[in-house]
Amino acid sequence: MSKTQIPTGGIADDAISEEHLDATAITGHTALAEAPASTDEFLISDGGTLKRIDSSYIGGTNTPAFHVYLSGDQTIGTGAATKVTFDSEYYDTDSAFASNKFTVPSGEGGTYNFQAIIKTQSVNNNTALQVFLYKNNSELDSQQSRHKDYMSASSSEELHVSFSYTDVASATDYYELYVFHNNGNNRTLKAETSSFWGYKLIT
Repeated sequence: MSKTQIPTGGIADDAISEEHLDATAITGHTALAEAPASTDEFLISDGGTLKRIDSSYIGGTNTPAFHVYLSGDQTIGTGAATKVTFDSEYYDTDSAFASNKFTVPSGEGGTYNFQAIIKTQSVNNNTALQVFLYKNNSELDSQQSRHKDYMSASSSEELHVSFSYTDVASATDYYELYVFHNNGNNRTLKAETSSFWGYKLIT
């Protein structure tokens, strides 16, 4: 049998061993000179079974991710925590932000980072503005997720609060933002500044 002939019935399993492969058939040929596209494929051994895998499944991305904001000012009463009703999106990669909350999609549990910035109209002297991150309708650890700004007795200006918080989440966990002030009468959250965003960390 010559080298170009193939036995009847094909080549038996394990018939070709390492010493019969010519490395020059691969080495140096059509080298990829850039990062692989998400649809480029690699060959891997999955428990001894050779499989193809898209590049998009290797390494991971910072998604799901969202960034939402107020399209108009929101009135906030005094003396009680009030949920911020974010109604507009800059982006929402997994359509996971709805009804004023972000819900972790199925299969996307992991560590997430959440950030926000809130701005109120001018407030009276000795007024505090607090922002709370809620998980599954309960405030997270107040020492870490509660952030505060305070108006001194000598001025009456706008208040701004920003925060960053990292939390381990499971699928279907949901996150909301609440605010509190003690101005004594209704105040307005300013739409041009108030926003809330988050993304899954690569772990």
